Amino acid sequence: MKLKSISLVTALLVSQTVLAVPAVLAQSPVSGSVVHEESLQDHQVHTSTNTVAAGSVDTKETTTEPPAIPTVPGDTDTTATDSQAPDVPLTPEEPAENTDTTDPSGEDGDNAAAPSIGGGQLILHMNSTRMEHDGQVYTSTQPMTVKDGVSYVSIRSLVDRVGYEIAYDSSTKETIIKYGEDELRFLTDSKTYKVNGETMTMKGASYQDNNVFMVPLTSITQALNISYKVEDKKVIMQLSTKPVASFTVLNNKIIAGETTVIYQTKSSSPRGVQIVDEKWEGRQDIFEAAGIYTVSYAVQDANGEWSDPYIQTIVVVNPNIPPVAEFKTDKAEYKMGEPITITDLSYDEDGEIVDRQWMNNYPAFFTPGPVTIQLIVTDQDGASAKVEHTINITTETLYTYDEFSRLFTPVGSNFMINGGEALGYERLPYTYSTEPYTLFKDNGPEPVSTEGVLYRDTITGLTRFMTHHVNKTNEKGKVYIIAKNINEIPANLEIITTGMAGPDVYAEITGTKSVARYFENYQNDSKKKTISLEPGESKIIFEDMHKIAMKPEETISFLGDLYSDSPIEYTSVFVKDGQDPLEVVDTLPVLDPIQSVMRGTFTDSTRIFEHYNTIGGNKNYRLSLTDNAADPFQIGVDTPLEISSVNAGNYGVIYKLKLRVAPRTLITFNPRGGLYMGAALVNGNLVSFSHTGKDNVSGQTSVLHRTGDSEEIVEIWTTPSAGSNLPFSILFMPLPKIKQQ
Repeated sequence: MKLKSISLVTALLVSQTVLAVPAVLAQSPVSGSVVHEESLQDHQVHTSTNTVAAGSVDTKETTTEPPAIPTVPGDTDTTATDSQAPDVPLTPEEPAENTDTTDPSGEDGDNAAAPSIGGGQLILHMNSTRMEHDGQVYTSTQPMTVKDGVSYVSIRSLVDRVGYEIAYDSSTKETIIKYGEDELRFLTDSKTYKVNGETMTMKGASYQDNNVFMVPLTSITQALNISYKVEDKKVIMQLSTKPVASFTVLNNKIIAGETTVIYQTKSSSPRGVQIVDEKWEGRQDIFEAAGIYTVSYAVQDANGEWSDPYIQTIVVVNPNIPPVAEFKTDKAEYKMGEPITITDLSYDEDGEIVDRQWMNNYPAFFTPGPVTIQLIVTDQDGASAKVEHTINITTETLYTYDEFSRLFTPVGSNFMINGGEALGYERLPYTYSTEPYTLFKDNGPEPVSTEGVLYRDTITGLTRFMTHHVNKTNEKGKVYIIAKNINEIPANLEIITTGMAGPDVYAEITGTKSVARYFENYQNDSKKKTISLEPGESKIIFEDMHKIAMKPEETISFLGDLYSDSPIEYTSVFVKDGQDPLEVVDTLPVLDPIQSVMRGTFTDSTRIFEHYNTIGGNKNYRLSLTDNAADPFQIGVDTPLEISSVNAGNYGVIYKLKLRVAPRTLITFNPRGGLYMGAALVNGNLVSFSHTGKDNVSGQTSVLHRTGDSEEIVEIWTTPSAGSNLPFSILFMPLPKIKQQ
């Protein structure tokens, strides 16, 4: 929090200390223990360890407890004068010869003292109303009081001592302290107060005692870094009336010889005295040379008092040197279908290249003639450079497009095939077995338009959760999964892996990322976790799912596995952001799943496909999955509705393919239903792929693996991605022979 005029607040707080000696003034900054008043005499000096720039106050140190101020009840005006504040004015025991005894609050009293102008030395006497300000003795309205280990002082006595304005806002029941541009607001019986609108917390609540508003003292000294020393049961504080100066440099970057530095100054007086002069040291509007410069700023008030200098270092850098764009090809001339190797030689002398834009950097060309390859690089300062080189493609062919694509397309990347011909590839016969994972499939309703229960069922053992929803409300919301132990003995959950993606407006992106993260986290065990549930206890599981609220039209996708040693009731809910799902789960309605998007509970949701005859050789093969033919859809139950449910597309089913593959065989993923973005584990390596576009998506195929010169056992794990289209096929194609270049 930043105070507009910290010195004002400092003065107020200092004066508060004057009223009474806090039992916790000698609180250890390390241990935090409280030393009562009787032991303060054993301590000699206390100085705040927080440091600030000269002439300024560290505005970051606001987490400690600041001052507290009372509320004056019973007035009808919105803002009353200081005569409505609760405290009685200070009475000097030995008034100076020309002391003005007019009561500043408008109260009668021959003993009323003039408000202090602040500054000088202020001495507080422990367990006493005696205060000394630059040799003048004053009496506070109440002695310092220790309550629940917190020392309290009279706020009005402090205000009168330092010359602040005090008022009362009857509409908010707040006592208001104003000084210059700063405003502090306090409520009776509250542990918080406001400084320029920012809420702060004190160690104790303010209160009124016989119409005297009492506030904690040590929180003020700690919050505003007021130093003091304790001698012979006296707290001695130094008050300052110096003005305060500071400045900010508005430029994000200052370049030598080019940038005009923009200085924004700020100054104030703790007494509200006009600032009449300023003084700079080291200031330059344009720094001609790079380096680190020290700039000092001070101001003078109308009373002739100078502030401490505010010092700031300014870093000046040399003008940016543009990057150098350069690359080379391994040859100047290539056959059609001959691989081209491009080496990027670009560099940036004084930074780094953050963007590269290529043109015609294809791995091969299949049309003869000259080809110009272009590269544009951009550095972090926005400077760019361009380079072009021309190569020649001869009329001789090394590889056809199909041969080249099969041999050199990187794993995870796509190339074009004849999608119609792929349907004619020989079908790969197989049988499959299952693993006993029960699927809790929660994607109906996919568009959620109100709070409610999305799905609920009780499951034992290995369980997989598949969740996919879009927020169709007008507010932020979150999806939670709650696990409840319905047994009479404790239960344990072992989370195996999870994959969370979103929120995002693109459903297909969340789908593919959740699958990729599911497999990745399975490989590294990063999401493994044990959860214990007492009988009848409910807990929110899968915390990644609800870290970020879904905005309207955003989607989340989730895939996760766990094991429970007892029957557990799982409930998926959608609630507004800020709502505690555990508190409202039993009051939420069960939402209609919208039957075009089936939810449900499905057994045996891991399918293992095995084929131990060698695949490949000189033939193209096709393994079709999620087609509801060779790979039938799951039949389950929608438990809340007590109806049968079909898992159309087998979303949430994990496919594990264990295959014996011939040497020099290409394995690819071929979508057959349209747009598809997904991921797979291939021999333990994560492969992500994307098939997009308006036309001929089924003509795209992405590389999963190539076998070497010997037969291999290849294991592929994949699962349908939420938001993508089905079915899909795994293709096996022989690799062409390598030719001499």
